[in-house]
Amino acid sequence: MSGAGSDAVARPDPADRYASVRSRTVALAAPLSPEDAQLQSMPDASPAKWHLAHTTWFFSRFVLGDAPGDMPAGWDFLFNSYYVGAGPRHARAERGLVSRPTLSEVLAWRRRTDDRVLARLARDELGPEARDVLVLGTHHEEQHQELLLTDIKHAFWTSPLQPAYAPAGPDPGTALDAWPSGDAWQAGDAAHRSGAQWLARDESIITVGAPAWPSASADFAYDNETPRHRVLLAAHAIAARPVENASYAAFVADGGYRTPSLWLSDGWDQLQHGGSQRPLYWHADGVREFTLAGWQARDPGAAVRHLSHYEADAFARWAGARLPTEAEWEASAAALQGVGQCWEWTSSAYGAYPGFRPLAGTLGEYNGKFMSGQLVLRGGSRATPPGHARGTYRNFFAPHARWQFSGLRLARDPA
Repeated sequence: MSGAGSDAVARPDPADRYASVRSRTVALAAPLSPEDAQLQSMPDASPAKWHLAHTTWFFSRFVLGDAPGDMPAGWDFLFNSYYVGAGPRHARAERGLVSRPTLSEVLAWRRRTDDRVLARLARDELGPEARDVLVLGTHHEEQHQELLLTDIKHAFWTSPLQPAYAPAGPDPGTALDAWPSGDAWQAGDAAHRSGAQWLARDESIITVGAPAWPSASADFAYDNETPRHRVLLAAHAIAARPVENASYAAFVADGGYRTPSLWLSDGWDQLQHGGSQRPLYWHADGVREFTLAGWQARDPGAAVRHLSHYEADAFARWAGARLPTEAEWEASAAALQGVGQCWEWTSSAYGAYPGFRPLAGTLGEYNGKFMSGQLVLRGGSRATPPGHARGTYRNFFAPHARWQFSGLRLARDPA
């Protein structure tokens, strides 16, 4: 997988990055009891214990080269996710039924695996390809860090007691739906609430996507972000900031959920079969929302989150606008405010870029085989690990999904 070149990109020490990412996952799980870590509130979510185990399985199989028989009996079957090339897997919807191994046994396995990986790195026993897979594995684990938070938030909201994951922080409306510190990519609230309303762009040809990785001259990027290619953009404008809670509340009050002309057909059908009349974690009292710190006062100026694509699209139509394409979003990413407040739905179907080539072997299943029936989100959320997202990053979910930290910003065509 490795490449070579004269313009090498400076990268963190792999042992330091590995240890940092792995310890952060354990820290995120620390507030959870063994019973908490067992919860699976819906088929799309996974127990925290499973996230801890699956990310360990990834390094065991793909970096250390362990065969199924090298793991405790049955664990390869339990903690594979969707890698058909790696063998049979336990049903995703039944992960919450796996009471054994225990949480303490999973954590002990993590420690043993970490010791083995770090020892091999120290002895320089991992070749270039294994080191590339290790880097990929750390980014994969960061994705699961965000999923651990989204999944436990849904599980606690589903519980009759609706407990808090952790105490409220300084911003109660979004308490602990954020990392303790951000980076340059994740803009703060001050930028989110100031500046121009719309960023206009004339028709142009732009280049989007990331250079192929692994390469000595390219930063990390998933294969679905590659290759770089040219796109013709029509003239348009994109909102400088994401849509805020106050604006979305106006849509709800104006009967947005009761107006069929605003909705895509599948979204309207979902509403008629028991769909909610407000964002996922908004309370019926109109003033609170459920956060990782439990029920908190909703901040009218914060970016609205936990919307499905159907909800985002209906709001955009109500507002006399539309969702941006992912190319429009990427073209203006550096100038956008509030990036990192929420994953932002686009109107773009998740598909292959021209010339796309998945990674070789089983790891090629990581992204490419999901290019059907999903839509692209851009930007990152306040639950995304610092430094994980970037301007070319392509997140993707089915249009009905809203347990993720997903919101929107608007786009519009010239009058």
